Amino acid sequence: MTVVVVTGGTRGIGQGLVRAFLDQGASVAYCGRTIPPDGPAEALAVAADVTDRADVRKLWDATVDKFGKVDVWVNNAGISNSRRPLWDLPPAEIDAVVGLNLRGTLHASAVVLEAMLAQGHGALWNMEGLGSNGQIVPGLTPYGATKRALTYATLAMAKELKDTPVKVGLLSPGMVVTDLLIQDYDPAELEKAKKIFNILADRVETVTPWLAAKVLAGTRNGGRVAWLTGPKAAYRFATAGFRKRDLFGDA
Repeated sequence: MTVVVVTGGTRGIGQGLVRAFLDQGASVAYCGRTIPPDGPAEALAVAADVTDRADVRKLWDATVDKFGKVDVWVNNAGISNSRRPLWDLPPAEIDAVVGLNLRGTLHASAVVLEAMLAQGHGALWNMEGLGSNGQIVPGLTPYGATKRALTYATLAMAKELKDTPVKVGLLSPGMVVTDLLIQDYDPAELEKAKKIFNILADRVETVTPWLAAKVLAGTRNGGRVAWLTGPKAAYRFATAGFRKRDLFGDA
């Protein structure tokens, strides 16, 4: 049985991935800085801060103690910043976004890749987001910068892992309706944004089973699995007038 670890698995896409991996027959461990009491009983939940290497190792060790190995690790934990110009953001908020999304993922990846090389196999997946492909959205400078950097870092890791039994890949979920997507809009801005979201976005329960299946199927070292591809986005815009979608239940 495949053993999967998902960081940031207590909400949003991470929570959806935990449930999707379980539904598809995997053994699953997940973490959050705090663990809510209503998580799936069949998964292993570990309170851990992925910016702390000792906590990452604790999560790895707890998973191995319970399931005997780690086959797949998904670095999903991440946060966004308030939608404001860079100079209006508090320094602590910039530090938090960069600290979790980039610094935390790099430290977690270092711990996990070393452990996977020691066990002789494994696949690490890093989560892309807005900015990964060079798209620029004003007001999301720290978040976009971390995701752009993380794509580079993952591809660099793939080169470092050449000719080893360990692989890294990129997961691109596209636009998914979570708190991360809709946070910090005022009501008028959100109504405008919903017009785009209803064309391009999807619900967690739509995207995560597909992503989980692709992860379990595997990919080449340095590969990328993307839900919302360029052609798919173009098709959705072209057919938007004929496809009425309401992801928010308020149409």
